Amino acid sequence: MRFRPVSFDRLVEEVADRIDALDAEVAPWPRIAIDGAPPAGPQALADALAGPLRVRGRPVLRVRAGDFLRPASLRFEHGRTDPDAYYDDWLDAGGLLREVLEPLDPGGTGRVLPSLWNPVTDRATRAEYVTLPPGGVVLVDGALLLGRWLPFDFTVHLQQSPAALARHTDDADRWRLPAYQRYDSEVDPQTVADLVVRVEDPRRPAVLE
Repeated sequence: MRFRPVSFDRLVEEVADRIDALDAEVAPWPRIAIDGAPPAGPQALADALAGPLRVRGRPVLRVRAGDFLRPASLRFEHGRTDPDAYYDDWLDAGGLLREVLEPLDPGGTGRVLPSLWNPVTDRATRAEYVTLPPGGVVLVDGALLLGRWLPFDFTVHLQQSPAALARHTDDADRWRLPAYQRYDSEVDPQTVADLVVRVEDPRRPAVLE
């Protein structure tokens, strides 16, 4: 197993090139997952990809998995700091599939809901639907996205060792660490993702060759 160090800017360009090269017949609206625990920086990478993709003539829609959580009554049924509930019950995978991914299937409508649920107010966001032009890219960032049979066309996993993840996780979120360990064991995202990037230090990524 060999990792190739790259700068963050170079990583962004390489990922943008990979996305831009996807077969338009198979992926008329490329659905991209940037998967990783928050300390690994999936939101930062997804945000950084938007500009280079637009330069390549690709309209971009950003979607946060954190805007597709289930209501608090379901997320917190077993308490607010239960790692198994975080793993199994927090993400509304059905809502993400229905409102974002399925409309971008070949032959789909391209009509996407950018957000569904506000976890702070615990209410629907009442966001407006957006119609993504053919060739447009949806960039979804979040944790624990793989292994759920979600039909992404290209997936990037930001990998951190348990020690690095523990080191970069805020004290208030350390209860989530067993969920990430379970994810590594049960899903093995390093073998599932199309591209694996090691981010022991998010400022110094390295791409798995």
